[in-house]
Amino acid sequence: MRTQTFEADITVVGGGLAGVCAAISAARLGKRVALIGNRPVLGGNSSSEVRVWVVGATAHGVQRFARESGVIGELYVENQYRNPEGNPIIWDEVVLDAVRAEANITLFLNTDVRELETGEVDGERIVTSVRGWTMGSEIWTTFSSPYFLDCTGDGLIGHLAGAEYRIGREARHEFDEAWAPEEADAELLGSTILFYTKDVGRPVDFVAPESAKDITKTPIPTSRILRSGDSGAHYWWIEWGGHLDTVDDNEAIRDELKSVIFGIWDHIKNSGDFDAENLDIEWVGALPGKREYRRFLGDYVLTQNDLLDQVDHEDDVAFGGWSIDLHPVEGMYATSPGAHQRYSNGTYGIPFRSYYSRDVANLLFAGRDISATHVAFGSTRVMATCGAGGEAAATGAALALDLGVRPRELAARHADVLRQLVLRQDGSVFGVRNTDPDDLARSARIVASSVARTVDPVELFPEADQTAFALERDLGVLVPVDPRLEHVDVLVEVARDTRLAASLWTTGHRQNAVPIDKQLQVEVSLTATEGPQWVRLPFEWTPDEPENVVIVLEAAEGVSVILAEAQVPGVLALPHKPQADGDANVMVEESESVVAWPAIPLRGKTVRVRLSPSTEAFSEQKAVGGYQRFYGGPNMWMSQPGATEHALTLEWDEPRQLRSIRLVFDDDTDVELNTLHHHRTPDRIFPELVRDYVLETRSGDQWHEVVRVEANRRRQRVHEVSQTADALRLRVLATNGAPQARVVSLRVY
Repeated sequence: MRTQTFEADITVVGGGLAGVCAAISAARLGKRVALIGNRPVLGGNSSSEVRVWVVGATAHGVQRFARESGVIGELYVENQYRNPEGNPIIWDEVVLDAVRAEANITLFLNTDVRELETGEVDGERIVTSVRGWTMGSEIWTTFSSPYFLDCTGDGLIGHLAGAEYRIGREARHEFDEAWAPEEADAELLGSTILFYTKDVGRPVDFVAPESAKDITKTPIPTSRILRSGDSGAHYWWIEWGGHLDTVDDNEAIRDELKSVIFGIWDHIKNSGDFDAENLDIEWVGALPGKREYRRFLGDYVLTQNDLLDQVDHEDDVAFGGWSIDLHPVEGMYATSPGAHQRYSNGTYGIPFRSYYSRDVANLLFAGRDISATHVAFGSTRVMATCGAGGEAAATGAALALDLGVRPRELAARHADVLRQLVLRQDGSVFGVRNTDPDDLARSARIVASSVARTVDPVELFPEADQTAFALERDLGVLVPVDPRLEHVDVLVEVARDTRLAASLWTTGHRQNAVPIDKQLQVEVSLTATEGPQWVRLPFEWTPDEPENVVIVLEAAEGVSVILAEAQVPGVLALPHKPQADGDANVMVEESESVVAWPAIPLRGKTVRVRLSPSTEAFSEQKAVGGYQRFYGGPNMWMSQPGATEHALTLEWDEPRQLRSIRLVFDDDTDVELNTLHHHRTPDRIFPELVRDYVLETRSGDQWHEVVRVEANRRRQRVHEVSQTADALRLRVLATNGAPQARVVSLRVY
């Protein structure tokens, strides 16, 4: 046994996705990071030890344009390429490789932090060091640093430091939350253990262990969906312990969960009610995947109302969008559905003030232990949202170090600087326009080789197949209005003379993609013809700034709209037929906008519409000084298909010193990704991503190639250069399949 000390700029305790994203983000900002995990693998509940799928703001596709960017987005996209079968063991390596790629991170696995020291500086309590034991190596390590991040999930570091926290549910009156109980209590979401099965191609017997519970004596067979072919996270509802202390009673919870798993498998194999003769149980988790324990108090407590009202905070640094997903305290033994999910109309912001302790000055949090009520936590707890928060919290810690301020002062006086830094790193933040004073691209003239001026899918994808979609129910068509609208043309087939009623709806918030407020109504006459015909809807709409609207075509017998098998950025088809993600163990509110007007059924198909005047939604200006994600429109430059050249050029009046070029390409954040591929996508590499490109600088009349990239599959690329130039040109040589070049952001430093 030996002892050692390790000094870092930032110490991150917790090797789940919140901790991983925090460590990578801080390391990329030049900080020396100690990343400490108490398991042999990274990933927390997503790792091969627990095998919970990683979900986030996309909410299994219920939300729109909501997939996270930044570090967690990179992990998603890389896993899509390297792990098309959704193997949790390969996912472990995707996460580990991402950490090992950062030279500024020192990783300590199998290291359990059990002790810490605190001190006082300028009247404020701080953590001075933490001490961890590395199992197997028998090493005691003392970690010291100016800042600490508690990404442990259960919040042990904050607890040991004396930071204030809550456990259980707040009373309704405390935060005026309609879904909180009348009186505060200690009820929690329970823990889960999962299992895997496989078809071995021959009959396999199963003899239940003595510990197996007879589930026929429980509500499970009648209140939950059991299927022989399901395994893994399909059985998320095997949950128990919400009425207990999920830390203190962890061992008892584990035993109960395992007894039910073997009871379920005994029932599937031996009851005779299932086609399971050739199935064998392959893996059963040994660790309960915890959902809830301590929630620490920051300077802001996120509530149900923040989520549902989509409240904008001046220090929003991350976003969520998963439903407020609350479970019965009885867990798997409840007779009610395993979850009751309620959705906001789109994504919501999470302020930096929810990511630090209000009474320990150098302690930040990320993951399921952030400053939120139990009801709000029902949404923020999912792992992609935790990862986005890890990036935001660590970016805040790094900036606090650079500015010599505490997180509280950072939130109060430097929130804009922090949000700009998160945006520069391509973090998960919406509604933040690039105003970075150091970005040389913002002072340049930008010239595009061509610009797409239409949202008609056939003009953008000339080879796309077309189909007719009968207007048996209302159909919403989301389109960007940029800068104004005079009329909309829709391609339809008309079987008999009739009238078509249509309306224009605004979406309530610039990142939303649902009809909220009806603004205009028209009705036009249709005459039957042999083939498709363009129908003009005389909508005049001029917003103060670019925004999304939904054109609702009301149901009309004998009328069909024409769909193309292609997805135009910023355009969606929304049939008015309620649909969530289809899990029969979940109760949803069908009246909620994102459920009532689902994007899931027609994703990948676009209604043939034309806007007048021609849209500016894809202009070259969107790539410089823009929002970097869907917000009042798609926010990207897109070239015309079939153009002989696809290029963006920045020109300055005087030569500039160029040190770093940051590119963000389109990876279609409307597509839901899932680490275990609960929802498969057809492409391992997003076809929208630029594949091959060249960066060139100009000095005088001469162009010089400084960067050439082939076989790119990433959204963000950063190139360090040393050039003096009066112009910079990005030439896109090929995409991964899309007929246009798409650039979300081009920055120069």
